[in-house]
Amino acid sequence: MFESKSDPIIPFKEYVKRQFKYFIYSSGLVGISLAIGTLGYSYFESLSLIDGFYNSSMILTGMGPVNPMTTTASKLFSSFYALFSGIVFLSTIAIFFAPIVHRFLHYLHLEEDGQN
Repeated sequence: MFESKSDPIIPFKEYVKRQFKYFIYSSGLVGISLAIGTLGYSYFESLSLIDGFYNSSMILTGMGPVNPMTTTASKLFSSFYALFSGIVFLSTIAIFFAPIVHRFLHYLHLEEDGQN
C-alpha cells in the first residue's frame, strides 16, 4: 500500500493524490455512518429524515442526541449508534492521517540513514 522504508519518498504530487484518496475513504465512512444513523432514527423514533440526520450528525460528532428517545427500540438504537460512532470517529482519524504519519516517519528514517 505504502512504499517500504528502503524506497525513496514519493514525489509531493503523488503524495497529494494519496492524501486525497484517503480523504475520500474517510469521507465515505462518515457518509455511510450518517446514512445509517439517519435511517435508524427515522425508523425507530419516527423522526423526519432531516431530524434523523440532525441527531445522527450530533451523535457522530460527540455532541449527543437532540431529540429524546421515547421507545425502547429507539433507546437501544441510539445507544448502539453512539458506541458505533465513537469507533467510526477514531477510525476516520486513523484513515485520514495514515499517509501523513507514514510520510513523516519515512522522512525521519531517511534522515537517520543519511540518504536525504
